[in-house]
Amino acid sequence: MKITEDIIDHIAHLARLKFEGESKVAIQKDLEKIVNFMAILEKVPTDDVEPLIFMSEEVNVLRDDVPQVTISQADALKNAPKKDSDYFRIPKVLDLK
Repeated sequence: MKITEDIIDHIAHLARLKFEGESKVAIQKDLEKIVNFMAILEKVPTDDVEPLIFMSEEVNVLRDDVPQVTISQADALKNAPKKDSDYFRIPKVLDLK
């Protein structure tokens, strides 16, 4: 398939890009290479090929998610620069007026 300047302009418009001069020629050549490669891939016989679902046969072995207390609230607040009884105090981020 021949990639024309009209196709490049249309794709550029859809992608909100602008190609001029050498960059337009380079994009045109790259797209022609991609389309030609896809044409080669279409010729590969894949009738007896199983679809690939997983990249490997390995199975993730994950630990059980068991809740546990690793640090107390008092220890967490101990070195806080600003705190208010049970919470960290941070600078105001949103100003809702």
